[in-house]
Amino acid sequence: MSRGRPALQTLSRFDVDLQQLDVTGVWVNDNSAAFTRDGQELQITPQNRLQERSTFEVRIEYGGVPQTIVGSPIVFGSPYGFLHTEDGAFVGSEPNAQSTWMPLSDHPSDKATWTFRVTVPEGKTVVSNGRLVSQETQAGKTTFIWDEPLPMATYLATVDIGNWIIKTGTTPGGTPSTVAVDPVLLVGQPAAVDFFYDTTAEVTDLWSELFGPYPFDSTGAIADNATYDGQALGFSLETQTRPVYSAVCSANTIAHELAHQWFGDSVSPRTWPNIWLNEGFASFAEYLWAEHLGTRSGHESFLADYSRPVTSSFWQVVVADPQRDTMFARAVYRRGAMTLQALREKIGEEKFFQILRTWVAEHRHADATTEEFIALAEQVSGQQLDAFFDMWIYQPGKPTAW
Repeated sequence: MSRGRPALQTLSRFDVDLQQLDVTGVWVNDNSAAFTRDGQELQITPQNRLQERSTFEVRIEYGGVPQTIVGSPIVFGSPYGFLHTEDGAFVGSEPNAQSTWMPLSDHPSDKATWTFRVTVPEGKTVVSNGRLVSQETQAGKTTFIWDEPLPMATYLATVDIGNWIIKTGTTPGGTPSTVAVDPVLLVGQPAAVDFFYDTTAEVTDLWSELFGPYPFDSTGAIADNATYDGQALGFSLETQTRPVYSAVCSANTIAHELAHQWFGDSVSPRTWPNIWLNEGFASFAEYLWAEHLGTRSGHESFLADYSRPVTSSFWQVVVADPQRDTMFARAVYRRGAMTLQALREKIGEEKFFQILRTWVAEHRHADATTEEFIALAEQVSGQQLDAFFDMWIYQPGKPTAW
């Protein structure tokens, strides 16, 4: 169940996204509603018009077996969405797979608060976003209720089922944490539970110091051993409060995914072309993590990315306006990070981090655009930055100055 925004206009009909699954009934405000299917759109016509600014409740009865998305060029052909595992399920839905297992408005700007009520065979455990409210076992089945009371974009929701080893507590900075690890991972990494727990705590508290207060009421990790067609996925995603990691045991990846809790989860892209506000910022956080470890400076990380030859296709992606099949191209990640490091060096440390902290404070639990970030950067720095951002994110080609 999700609780979103009121109607933005008077509606005689509205659509939600739903792929693959079968619908048997729809009710709006407890009244039966007519519905039709048009591709992945479920078109719903309530008995009475829904007035602008009104709130309403929709109940949809549907069923079937969610299917994994395979072969999509959007994510380089990697399977994603609802992934069936040997002991349950692993869910990573960015950007458009959430509608393979529930009906909803699958758009990054359409945030809601969420409650998940999931029933599984006794002995299985469900881990999801937010906090565990309750679990109850009856007649050989256990029902888990997880609640995320803060706004969450659809693609950040996850429900993961399995035989988890779970560790809970709080970070040294006081943020509640829940880490769930597939016991299969312990075969090759016996310290995996402590690794994910301790690294998550360290990163959460570090980013809280640099970016501003942690934006949610819990942190953690879900580390699985999901495979598809016998192959390990090597898959990670910044699902809200509790990123998912499959066959990934990397502190650098944890630093990246937890940075998304600020940049991408709390402050989400208004539309997908603004995705560098997620991936560029989280990749820049990798620069900061290396600085924290003392392995290399942000400038040295910048130079490593900048060293690609001018003829590389890496320089041909327009970072601020990637196309559908290049929105997760490496250039969006690494050139986005380079843009922020170049800005840091251009305007100075103090003003740069003031921009980041102001950004996440002003757009907390909302969405934003590249244009709004540029405006904020100019306001805080006192500099005119159109030419700078045009060179770094709006034009193809290797920048020659910063």
